[in-house]
Amino acid sequence: MRRVLSTLIGVLALLTATVGSPVASYAAEELPVNYNFLGGAVAGGMQLNSHAPGTNDWACKPTKRHPRPVVLVHGTLGNRSTNWQAYGPLLKNHGYCVFALTYGVTAKIPGVDLFGGLGDIRGSAEELAGFVDKVLRRTGAKKVDIIGHSQGTYMPQYWVKFLGGRKLVRNYISLAPLWKGTKATDLLTAAAGIFGAEGSLPVCTSCPQMGSSSAFLKRLRKGGLAIKGIRYTNIMSRYDELVIPWHSGREPGMKNIVLQDVCRTDYTEHFEIAADPVGAHLALNRLDPKHPVKVPCPVVLPFTGPVGPLN
Repeated sequence: MRRVLSTLIGVLALLTATVGSPVASYAAEELPVNYNFLGGAVAGGMQLNSHAPGTNDWACKPTKRHPRPVVLVHGTLGNRSTNWQAYGPLLKNHGYCVFALTYGVTAKIPGVDLFGGLGDIRGSAEELAGFVDKVLRRTGAKKVDIIGHSQGTYMPQYWVKFLGGRKLVRNYISLAPLWKGTKATDLLTAAAGIFGAEGSLPVCTSCPQMGSSSAFLKRLRKGGLAIKGIRYTNIMSRYDELVIPWHSGREPGMKNIVLQDVCRTDYTEHFEIAADPVGAHLALNRLDPKHPVKVPCPVVLPFTGPVGPLN
C-alpha cells in the first residue's frame, strides 16, 4: 500500500511540475501561500502526517482583532495538510490562530492518515466536536470560526445542530457547499441500498450521505439550516464538477457568493476553490469585515490556480 501511494504521489508531482509557479511571494517574515490546489495537495501528501503551513500552533493565542481561532475542515479524500496549503499560511499571515484536523479516516495504514472524510459523517462530526473543544481549551477562546471545503461545509452542520456546536461558532464559511446534496453521489446512494442501508457503502460511507435524496440530508435540513447567531457564507463556482447542480450550496438565510460574479476570469472548479485567491480574500473579508482587503481578479485555471501575479 505504501508503494502504491508513493507511486501515485510521484506521478502527481510530475504532472504538477509542468505548471507555472503557484506560490505568492511575501516578505521574509510571512509564509508563502500556495494558490495551486493540485501542487499544494501533492506537497502536503508527500510529507505524511504533516500540517499545512501556519496551522496547529497550539501555543497560539487569539488577539483582540482576531479573537476567534479558525478551524479548517477538509473535504472527502483530503486531510489537514493536503487541503489547506493556501488557507493555512494566508490566515496565519493575517494574524489568525489556525487549526486543521483530519477526520473520517477508514483505511487504517500504520503511521499514515492520508485520506480523510470517508467515514460516517455522524462519527466525523463527533471528531470535529472533540477537536474544537481542544482548540477552545488551549486558546482560551469562547467561539471558533469554521472554514470548510466540500464535505467540510456539510459535516460541521451536523455538529452545530445535533452535537452542541451552535453556541461555539460565529462565522461558518463554506467553499463549494452542498446544502441540497449533490446528484454526483446519487448513484452511490442507490448502490448503498444493495448493501442493505444508507451509509454501508464500502470504502466511502460518507459518499451516499451527501446524495440529494439521502436520509441523512433530510434529517440535516429538517427545521431549516441557518442557526441564529451564526454568520453563514457560501462561496460557489459555476464550474463545480462534483456539486451537481453547482448552486446546490445556495441557501436562504445565508450570504451566497458566486465567484464568477466577483471575477469573470476565475475558472476554478470543485478542487481549486480550496486554494482560489479570489475566494480566499472574500473569506478574509467575511471573517473581518471591519478591515477589508482587496479581492484580486487574476485568470484562475482549474486545479492549478492563478496565471501570473495577483492583481
